[in-house]
Amino acid sequence: MRGRCPAGQRGGRQSAYLSLLGLLTAFFLLPFAALGADLPALTGRVVDNAGIIDAGTRAALTQKLADFQTKGSDQIVVATIPSLGGEEIEPYANRLFRFWKLGQAKENNGVLLLVAPNDRKMRIEVGYGLEGTLTDLHTKLIIENDMVPAFRAGDFSGGITKAVDDMIMVLEGNPEELEARGKRNQQAPFNSDNLFFAIFITIWALIFFGGIAMTVLPPIFGQKIGPGRYRWLGMTFDQNRRSSGGWSSGGGWSSGGGGWSSGGGGFSGGGGSSGGGGSSGSW
Repeated sequence: MRGRCPAGQRGGRQSAYLSLLGLLTAFFLLPFAALGADLPALTGRVVDNAGIIDAGTRAALTQKLADFQTKGSDQIVVATIPSLGGEEIEPYANRLFRFWKLGQAKENNGVLLLVAPNDRKMRIEVGYGLEGTLTDLHTKLIIENDMVPAFRAGDFSGGITKAVDDMIMVLEGNPEELEARGKRNQQAPFNSDNLFFAIFITIWALIFFGGIAMTVLPPIFGQKIGPGRYRWLGMTFDQNRRSSGGWSSGGGWSSGGGGWSSGGGGFSGGGGSSGGGGSSGSW
């Protein structure tokens, strides 16, 4: 017959189990706590936590954005943070947009301009209701034409100001100047980045299609010298050594974040939502 465990021992074990359960719970909840801890508070229309906008520009931008929202209801907020902490800028911008509840709930008309100087990245996140006006093409042109050149020259205040001016211009129904500027810049000389990309694509295409050619062409144009073996162009091709899986290619691209927000009030608007519209860039 087994002896019964004393009540004190049972209580001690239960306490140990509860302590272990608490530690495990804290461990699993820690990433979720950290996920929201790095989001700054919405302290105004310009939240310059990275300290890259001079005081005069910050005041001018704040007034300009307030006047713009007063004339209609669209809301633009500028935010800078030192670093993304290892996170990609698209999900971070979307989380910040939802956390701040930019735009009006029934209009979904908020815009967030986010800059992370230590990561050399920027993004314009567009509320769902404005995606048809401030399109992905427009935000890409603003980033590439206004922000990237200025940021590379160290002029953060000037680049952000120009980006805000162009966003307001488009949202007020005058996108022609921005689009014309983008077309002019497309005719610029081939730069080193484009050359590197073209070389990379060429090498990839040679490897990919060359491999297919070496599989398909020898049986057609070569001389058969055995089962699955062909001589062509002075070389011997043994298809028995190849795997039978065939060829496949994957990939594609994606842009933007996702999700939505609701609720809130005050300066944060009425809880505008973001459908992931906008563009990102780096310098």
